[in-house]
Order: sequence, then structure tokens, then C-alpha cells
Amino acid sequence: MLLEFQNVCGTDKGFCLKDITFAVPTGYLVGIAGKNGAGKTTLLHYIADEKKRYTGSIRFLGQELHSSHTKLLNQIAFVADEAAFFKMYSARRNVKLLSPFYEEWEQDIFEKVAKEVSLATGTRMKLDTPLSKLSRGEYLRFQMIFAMAHHTKLYLLDEVTGGMDPVFRKEFFRLLHRILEQGDASVLMTTHIEEELKEKVDYVGMMQEGQLTSFCEAGA
Repeated sequence: MLLEFQNVCGTDKGFCLKDITFAVPTGYLVGIAGKNGAGKTTLLHYIADEKKRYTGSIRFLGQELHSSHTKLLNQIAFVADEAAFFKMYSARRNVKLLSPFYEEWEQDIFEKVAKEVSLATGTRMKLDTPLSKLSRGEYLRFQMIFAMAHHTKLYLLDEVTGGMDPVFRKEFFRLLHRILEQGDASVLMTTHIEEELKEKVDYVGMMQEGQLTSFCEAGA
């Protein structure tokens, strides 16, 4: 398994998780659905945060996540509206500043995927425009391409599909499936749109008031 939660509990900014247990296999798209306040974002932050803020166990690539978190974190990408990039700088400037922190960074992949996305969407990637000036969709695309360029193994997507128009949603899921076709990465995404998950993901979990009330193969 790529990622394993075992009896994870904790409280973060008023949100409480209670005995969360599930696993994310390699090469699959996994969705967690629930209303606002169900604890979905807290779950993702427990993975992405540098400090351990929970009891129980989170294992990633067979290791306790917070035993060597800095090294493991380089293989995890948190994609969200509030993702931490330098928004006053352009995509290219962000790449120059941040890519040295990733041992497996490949500039050729960043340039290649940016070009392919531009061709697929018919809209040129604005690599020289400050991130603060990009549309929400453009900012999400940049984050995904950045993550692909440092060979991310686990993509954490927090409510990214909310508000997407149908055309962009289709293109975005096409990009996700391209990532999964490589066979060594997985996507864990959260949403409050349960119907969307059943159509798009391989495994789906439901959260309510900090508890994972179900987790199974989509359509099961």
C-alpha cells in the first residue's frame, strides 16, 4: 500500500478525527466525500504537515510518515486553493526558487507537460505571469505540473473540483488519469460532491463528523 491510516485520532483547529483507518493502494484515484466540517481537510493536513498532530499511525511507502517526514514530504504534493507558493512571483520564478529542494526535479518534465496542457486546452500556460494574476483553474494546473516534475508519489487534492466548469473538469480528470497511468503514484482527493466521486474514482470513502463511516471500491 502507498498510504495507510491506522486508528488515527486528533483535533486540529476545532475539527476532530476519530479512529480513521483506511489504505490507499498504488496507482489508484481515491476520493473522500463529506459535508463542510466533516474533517476532510484535517485528514489531508495530517499527511502534509511537518509535525505529527495525531495519535495512531500514518504509513507512507512502508514507513511511519513522521519518522523521516522531510524526505518523504518531497514525494507528496498538496494541491489546493491555499497551497503554499510565492503568489507574487510567476510560475517560472517559483520553479527557480523551489525546485532545488526536490532531489528528483526534472525541468524537462515541467516544460513538456506545460506545453502539452497548453495544446490540449487551447490556452497557453501563463508561466511568466504572477500566480496571483492566474485564474483558479490556471493555478491548479500549475500546481499539478509542478508536482509531476518532482515525481510526486501521492497527490493530495483538497476540494479542487468545486466550481469547475464541465470543460475544465473533464480536462483536469484527464490529467489525473495520465498521472495514474504511470503506475507508481496515487491521488487522494476530497470533495463535498459525492456523485462526482462515484463517477470518477476507484475507491470512495464517506466522512461525517470526523469519522470515516464507509470506505469501499466505487460502485460496490
